[in-house]
Amino acid sequence: MVTYSESGVDIDLEEVTVSALTQKLKETLQYQDVITESGHFAALVRLGNQALAMSTDGVGSKILVAEMMDKYNTIGIDCVAMVVNDLICVGARPLAMVDYLAVEKPDPDAASQIASGLAEGCRQANTAMIGGETASLPEIVRNFDLAATGIGLVNMDRIVTGDKIQEGDVIIGIESSGIHSNGLSLARRVFFEEANLKVDEPLPTDKNITAGAALLEPTRIYVQAIMELLDEVEVHGLAHITGGGFTNLKRLKKGTSYRIDNLTSPPPLFKFISSQGVEIEEMYRVFNMGVGFTVILPEKNSSEALKIIRKHHPAQVIGRVIEDSQEKVEVKTFKGGWIEL
Repeated sequence: MVTYSESGVDIDLEEVTVSALTQKLKETLQYQDVITESGHFAALVRLGNQALAMSTDGVGSKILVAEMMDKYNTIGIDCVAMVVNDLICVGARPLAMVDYLAVEKPDPDAASQIASGLAEGCRQANTAMIGGETASLPEIVRNFDLAATGIGLVNMDRIVTGDKIQEGDVIIGIESSGIHSNGLSLARRVFFEEANLKVDEPLPTDKNITAGAALLEPTRIYVQAIMELLDEVEVHGLAHITGGGFTNLKRLKKGTSYRIDNLTSPPPLFKFISSQGVEIEEMYRVFNMGVGFTVILPEKNSSEALKIIRKHHPAQVIGRVIEDSQEKVEVKTFKGGWIEL
């Protein structure tokens, strides 16, 4: 059995660590008119009749796959995607970003490739990269690390926090483009240590793509679809399915339970990872399993919502909000059984 923890990432310890940070920082919230609680996908600060949304994220160990392939022109897309996909979860339209590139030593060619990806991500998200910082840190960083912070705006009466979610609401799942930028430590362990694959070898469950290309596929950006949706349809909740898999739904409204029973078969790379000894519950706790973003809304609005979303990405109703005294996510897996997250 291969676990995320054995691959070097302990989700439970991360939660305790985050808690240790946020407990010390909660007192700073009193200095401004902060709207969202800590733990949501993006923070909101009131600015008159609008709110400023902020989010920050990085590419993570996907960088190591790029290094193995000596291909850096797509990870900038991932960097933008991880930030803007969080911003839109509160209904905010992304406006601008700044990036942070920490390097072991300057590499103009790699930097140029990274910039190409950042520019493409900004194009897809219709946002501007207005500045950033590059730091040479030879005693701290190996090769490089890439992260970014973004801001967005939303009218106060258009904020989506999840507080309106209610029993009977349906969950629409929007297709991911693959692994996105989460769970790469576990995926790399499975691909390159357990299965001893090479980056240029075909993926055993999909001979049309190499192992490296399957892992490096850029994160899908959902900005256009969600912004158009919010203009036309009443939406109760939005969740970016990132690290933690479907447990991300729990970040929206406390005391709410979800049943996901209509997922499509996951992409081939997830089936391969599962076949190498990763338990099924671990798969759904770590990976997006083919769903990169979810929309929660009244059932009466689902047909119109799907029509809008499908102009941009494949999507379908994957479940609904259920009445339950516990706060949980029930998932029917691709193997037919049920798990509780």
